[in-house]
Amino acid sequence: MDLSNLKPASGATKNRKRIGRGSGSGKGGTSTRGHKGAKSRSGYSKKIGFEGGQMPLHRRLPKFGFKNINRVEYKAINLKSLQELADKTKLEKIDLQVLIENGLVSGNDKVKILANGNLTAKLEVTAHKFSKTAIQAIEAAQGSVKII
Repeated sequence: MDLSNLKPASGATKNRKRIGRGSGSGKGGTSTRGHKGAKSRSGYSKKIGFEGGQMPLHRRLPKFGFKNINRVEYKAINLKSLQELADKTKLEKIDLQVLIENGLVSGNDKVKILANGNLTAKLEVTAHKFSKTAIQAIEAAQGSVKII
C-alpha cells in the first residue's frame, strides 16, 4: 500500500449526469427541463420573493414609518458606571479617552451621561451630552461638567 494506488471505496463516488448530449444518451432533447416555460430557458433566475405570480408578501404588506437621516446615536453612560470607574482608577477627570481605555465606549461613539445611580466622587466629566438630572447630580457632588 502506498500513495500511488489510493482510491475511494467502491460505491463512494458517482459520475455526474451528462445532460444534453444527444437523444441516444436518454438525457438529450429537453435535457430534463421539461417543455417550454421560463425554467426551460437558459439564463432563467427567479426574482427574490417571487411567489409563482401570486402577489408577493413584501407587496401585500403596507409601508409605514421612516428613518431620520439626521438622527444622532449616543452611547448612554450612567452615573453608577462613572462612580465605579472613579473608585477603580482613582481619577478625578473622566473624559472620552478614559472611557475608551476602560472599555465603556468605542472610538467613534458619542457619549451621553445619564443620572441612573449615585455619584459621591468629585469628578470633572467631559462628554458630548448630559441629561439635566445628571448635571445636577455631578454638580451636587462638587464636580464639574464640560460639553464637547
